[in-house]
Amino acid sequence: MSKIKRALISVSEKKGVVDFAKGLEKLGVEIISTGGTAKVLRENGIKIRAISDVTGFPEMLSGRVKTLHPKIHGGILARRSDRGHMKQVKDHRIGLIDMVVVNLYPFEDTVWNPKVKLEDAVEMIDIGGPAMIRSAAKNFNDVAVLCNPDRYLCVLMELQKNDCALSEETRQALAVEAFGHTAKYDAAIYAFLSGRFARSKDKFPEILHLVFERAQGLRYGENPHQKAAFYADSIKPAYGFGNMKQVHGKELSFNNFLDLHCAVQIAKDFESPTVCVVKHNSPCGVASSTKLDNAYKDAFNCDSLSAFGGIVGLNRKVDSRTAEAISDSGFLECVIAPAYDAGALKILTERKNLRIIEYRDMDTGSRNSGKGTDREIYSC
Repeated sequence: MSKIKRALISVSEKKGVVDFAKGLEKLGVEIISTGGTAKVLRENGIKIRAISDVTGFPEMLSGRVKTLHPKIHGGILARRSDRGHMKQVKDHRIGLIDMVVVNLYPFEDTVWNPKVKLEDAVEMIDIGGPAMIRSAAKNFNDVAVLCNPDRYLCVLMELQKNDCALSEETRQALAVEAFGHTAKYDAAIYAFLSGRFARSKDKFPEILHLVFERAQGLRYGENPHQKAAFYADSIKPAYGFGNMKQVHGKELSFNNFLDLHCAVQIAKDFESPTVCVVKHNSPCGVASSTKLDNAYKDAFNCDSLSAFGGIVGLNRKVDSRTAEAISDSGFLECVIAPAYDAGALKILTERKNLRIIEYRDMDTGSRNSGKGTDREIYSC
């Protein structure tokens, strides 16, 4: 394993970077940095070398050009085992860069605002960052790349343990994560610009980019011996079940999601207080009333035998009276509603295994405002 002797740090998200850089400094790693990152590191007493001192060029064009230079990419991409590469970097006085710590401009956070100006969104399209990440990930045999602040601690611990070196397995895993990071970033840019520049009324794009991130592991798949996980849209995470919050209970299963989806689709379609009880992806009972607790009792009593171990979907905030009725109904797997008052949560959380889920897209108000429609709910 080759040692990490020189690292380039240039991050938009500064979380954890100071402690990580201090750890590298204690290990004797030389640090190169840019702009705002360099400023933060200097203010915290960390010795850094400015990127302009390495390239011989100042940062220019309002920061659009900082790292796009052979002194940077040559140092990252040079294969240490290739004599020709090593001769070229020596002839051109290019210092090797063994670690790249980069995360990207917050493009997705910027375009999340539907009123964002095009010029503001465009300035959040990172160019130098993805180039460095991809260069480092391509050369994973010789260079480590970190784009996720959650990796800082484990990487630093491995460096401390292995005389400032990282295993091949770690470098490969970091490279895979890096390419996933840039793929997601480019997909978000494509989605935004294709929407803004659309010249056709055709709602079906020529290229469909779907980027999903694992939101949680599931207890099991369709059958107990199968494994499963739930993935949420990483570009529009506020839609569908990616926006739900589990406030109590054990892990959900694949079949729980199927039943939850069924309950949500039915209950949210009514204006008045409505409850849907589902078992094995089929409704056992649906009822509406002026009071939510009455709607629940009527829905449950449609087929109380089949409702055993079922899922309850409610399209209103759950109050104490409704929670009492649910609690008195015997074994249920899940309850899903837009919200719960404090009294209702106190009652329901006494049931150890009952999964309690908050899902605001069930609210009839959100349905009427155009959110939470069928196309924005992702089935399992």
